[in-house]
Amino acid sequence: MNHQNKVHKKFENKSSSSFQREEKPFYQKKVDELMIFGVHAVIEAIKAEKEINKIIISKGINKELFFELKEITAGKNYFIQFVPVEKLDKLTQENHQGVVAFISPVSYYKFEDLVDEAIETDEKRCFLFLDRLTDVRNFGAIARTAECMGVDAIVIPSKSSVQVTADAIKTSSGALNRIKVCKSDVLKDSIFYAQESDFRVIACTEKTTVPLHEANFRGNIVIILGSEEDGISQDLLKMADVRAKIPMKGEISSLNVSVATGMVLYERLRQRI
Repeated sequence: MNHQNKVHKKFENKSSSSFQREEKPFYQKKVDELMIFGVHAVIEAIKAEKEINKIIISKGINKELFFELKEITAGKNYFIQFVPVEKLDKLTQENHQGVVAFISPVSYYKFEDLVDEAIETDEKRCFLFLDRLTDVRNFGAIARTAECMGVDAIVIPSKSSVQVTADAIKTSSGALNRIKVCKSDVLKDSIFYAQESDFRVIACTEKTTVPLHEANFRGNIVIILGSEEDGISQDLLKMADVRAKIPMKGEISSLNVSVATGMVLYERLRQRI
């Protein structure tokens, strides 16, 4: 489980009389993930160390309820978003009290633990980093391919990234229930940890002249794929030991990220066998 250690978003101190009704904490199943609402329900989920993808708080939340929530989330690294109360009203007609949280349907692994485990075994490991991927369909397709191709774990950012939801699991044909997924507060730190443990980092990008088949995918490796719009961030590109590109002959200069992932992982499998 990924132990979170700081809140990314500062709380806003605003008051409202909109949430004076008696609280009825509920768990409600939405299309894409488990949603809980009501201050006490969210607090109990945090105390129970549930894997929470996101907490949404109304900008006009009652002061007393706000301080309850602020105290329980202090020192934890939850993705917290402040929105107009109307957005929460669209999510549920129940008494949400200005707070809604989304719980992940899977438990996340700690990446450093997986790296340490790899050092203790002779079996070579492959970790797939997805830098700021946002499309749940791409995520599901990538997870399905990764599981089929023997990837040991997928690593995603804690924020500004797609998360594991029921919809993502469905799109992956259940692969996200089988493959390990890690959340990283800072991808650079996780990659550096892997490099310090003798993992070779391969960035798959068009910003290189090295064709995919010339890159060495053997041994312990980290493979990085970038976002649908911007590719891999410059900070991560600079950390890569190898940059490799998929050779193409058509006029369109880029591939869908899930298709590109399939090609890259097949090349790794081809070199291994």
